[in-house]
Amino acid sequence: MDLYQIAVVLIVLAALFGYVNQRFLKLPFTIGLMVVSIFFSMGLMTIGHWSPGLLELETSFLSQINFERLLMEGMLSYLLFAGALHIDFRQLAAQRWPILIFATIGVLTSTFLIGGGIYGLLLIVGMEQPFIYCLLFGALISPTDPIAVLGILKKAGVPKALEAKIAGESLFNDGIGVVIFITIYQLADASSPGGGVGEIAFLFLEEVGGGLLLGLILGAGAYYLLRTIDSYEVEVLITLALVMGGYGLASYLHFSGPLAMVVAGLMIGHERFRTASMSDVTEKYVDQFWKLVDVLLNAILFVLIGLEIVSLQLNGAYILAGLFAIPIVLLCRFVALSVPITLLGKGLDFLPGTNIILTWGGLRGGISIALALSLEAYMAQDLLLTMTYVVVVFSIIVQGLTVGKVVERKLVQHSSV
Repeated sequence: MDLYQIAVVLIVLAALFGYVNQRFLKLPFTIGLMVVSIFFSMGLMTIGHWSPGLLELETSFLSQINFERLLMEGMLSYLLFAGALHIDFRQLAAQRWPILIFATIGVLTSTFLIGGGIYGLLLIVGMEQPFIYCLLFGALISPTDPIAVLGILKKAGVPKALEAKIAGESLFNDGIGVVIFITIYQLADASSPGGGVGEIAFLFLEEVGGGLLLGLILGAGAYYLLRTIDSYEVEVLITLALVMGGYGLASYLHFSGPLAMVVAGLMIGHERFRTASMSDVTEKYVDQFWKLVDVLLNAILFVLIGLEIVSLQLNGAYILAGLFAIPIVLLCRFVALSVPITLLGKGLDFLPGTNIILTWGGLRGGISIALALSLEAYMAQDLLLTMTYVVVVFSIIVQGLTVGKVVERKLVQHSSV
């Protein structure tokens, strides 16, 4: 199949699965698509015992899709820009310190806590792995996925200030988490020369600092272009060119493309910049265009996540390790967020139960799966990929469906105090 045919199949499946969900399940859009997709794949796997051709057809189709490259080099830039474009910048600015700490110290702390917890778990169940591989799992599973988070929060009824913390953290910790993963990956890669502490620190600063700076430059350049014309067709194209060209430039310069897209999206979406650079008509078209891109790519992504189940090594021990990993990941996130919330709580008026809401609302998604797929086979890829998939499915379905109730319960408890 060529690229066009693959896109046709994915969009047709997304439309059919979306109809089934809307008609019968009535789950939130992205969750419903993934659930139907998983059941579809499991159905094919069951039928495959009597008619192997159908399962082989899906397996052959998925083998032609490089999920990691499609998401990280193709879809991620559009999804992050679209998400950042519609974030309430004032709320984000008001919550900048907790967001910054959660996205940096929180992710680093969580990476090492999860790495240690998984190392101990695998040691206990007789599947011991080198600690560096457990750290890789900690790095790929620690960042919350903005694609999953933003889609669920819209329907969860989360207060604006708390929504800004969760959404802002997920937007920025994605870029930070990818950089941490790449750094640990290079340490674990047997084929690459080991770097010293200084080299690793430079790599981290280059990726993060360069991504933030490039995002500011791209946003400022796009703002100037938008301000000097009044043509919604051209202005929509400018935002599209910003994402496509900007992400490619970030990759060429070895800067963090995700961070660059988040910063550029926040600048273009800033109310002050919008008023100065866009007419009402242009603003309407830009918003609707990126909402459509967001819906379309989310649909394809969550269908792919569901279909990817057939690519797993369905080893019972690996699945059991993934189930045990769920409480470890949640507990480590809770602990990693406890210190900054305790230190910042008085000054920023955190609601009681904020840590529980942030822990339960920190969903994992396609980015974790993409990073797991990028592992080499000798890095215990089959084991770590299966564990990642189990955690992601639990996160999106169980946490995604119940985060609204958790928020509601905590708010009721707070109001009754």
